[in-house]
Amino acid sequence: MNKYIKAVFCVPLAGIKYAILKIENGGRFHAAFPAIMSPMTEVTVDGKSELRIAKKLKMHNGAKIRVRKGGKLEIGKNFGMSNGCVVTAYDHIKIGDNVMLGPNVLIYDQDHDYQAEGGVSAMKFKTAPITIGNNVWIGANALILRGTTIGDNTVVGGGTVVKGDFPANSVIIQKRTTEVRQQHNGINQSTT
Repeated sequence: MNKYIKAVFCVPLAGIKYAILKIENGGRFHAAFPAIMSPMTEVTVDGKSELRIAKKLKMHNGAKIRVRKGGKLEIGKNFGMSNGCVVTAYDHIKIGDNVMLGPNVLIYDQDHDYQAEGGVSAMKFKTAPITIGNNVWIGANALILRGTTIGDNTVVGGGTVVKGDFPANSVIIQKRTTEVRQQHNGINQSTT
């Protein structure tokens, strides 16, 4: 059975609050402090995985960083995660300097391989690296998927699902339409 090294960081924000850092034997963690980690934050690095954090990390309530299955996560200077953000690396995620994540942003470099024998319950994954450049703002509830590259000085609009290569100095948004269907005498009629 794997043993875990557990550490608790005390963060003086309106009293004493705690964040959890869990590093499994063989996991590597390199950080330049200071770091501000609010209550209920979590950093997990399992065996053979690596996490590198430059200075000025900020994690708000419920933010989670997970590096698993031999993955690597590199985070540049002045990285901020708002409430509820999750960054999970099974392959390789590289995040540049001055990157800010709005609330509930999710960044995953893996997907379940639903075509594997046994389906998603087989717990097999497809992975591809993610690179996020410098000076990037990712709006609330955005989802960054495996195989994505986001160039420097880019804004990702709230609620956007991002997959693919996006050049520097971009604004990435997804247009949505709302369809309302009225029912008349049991017959659906569509209006846009």
